[in-house]
Amino acid sequence: MRKFLYWTITVIITITAAIYQRTTGPTYPYKTTTTIDGTEYSFALKRSQTNTHPCMIKLEVPEEVAGEIFYRRLKMNEEWTAVEMKHDGVHLAGELPSQPAAGKLEYYIVLKTSSGVETAVMKEKPVVIRFKGNVPAVIMIPHILIMFFAMLLSNLAGLTAAFGRSEQRSYGRWALWLLLAGGMVLGPLVQKYAFGELWTGVPLGWDLTDNKTLIAVVAWVIAVVMNSKKERPGYTIAAAVILLLIYSIPHSLFGSELDFATGTVTQG
Repeated sequence: MRKFLYWTITVIITITAAIYQRTTGPTYPYKTTTTIDGTEYSFALKRSQTNTHPCMIKLEVPEEVAGEIFYRRLKMNEEWTAVEMKHDGVHLAGELPSQPAAGKLEYYIVLKTSSGVETAVMKEKPVVIRFKGNVPAVIMIPHILIMFFAMLLSNLAGLTAAFGRSEQRSYGRWALWLLLAGGMVLGPLVQKYAFGELWTGVPLGWDLTDNKTLIAVVAWVIAVVMNSKKERPGYTIAAAVILLLIYSIPHSLFGSELDFATGTVTQG
């Protein structure tokens, strides 16, 4: 019964952290609302796109509403380019052109009713979208699953350590091995396919995703080593808390970014 309780609490914590991380990150669609002719509409504007094809921005508005997307490359001193949006009977849609891996565009939308009234959407604070290379499912799916279970076992190790359970050592070792496999082997492969670089963390750069993975691995290496000869639950609890805090940082925050002027990938 106690083991079931530990697992239940662990699953709840892990799923909550995973949802929070994903939905607060800069690649999650930006949700906004606007009012047209007295009616409020909600939009989810894309902030991430695979660069194998253009990015289609779709808005569910009445057919009598026309619109244009205005975009330009991020951090480049250039004029806005306008793209006419077309209505298919359900959505008003327009395309943003594909960019090289890690390339970013900023965009906003201007809607116009049949009476000529214009409404700007995100003009004061344009949405930033990042393009990425296609990551094969055979790499991406195992990466996501292994990282999830690494977090799960890390939380379980920390929880059992807090209650003085000896199995914390075994759970901790599994958490470390999974973290190494998902974060230090598959993680760089995902980075390579998506943005053209295997590693952009310390000592090569300041990519937050890579660096937070490195910190988590170091914390768990210390915890496993310190528990190898004698039970030291404090180290396990500390490593689990560190990974939980790191996991709660929005996904892809300060991630890879293409410098259009130099053609090199830097960190945002």
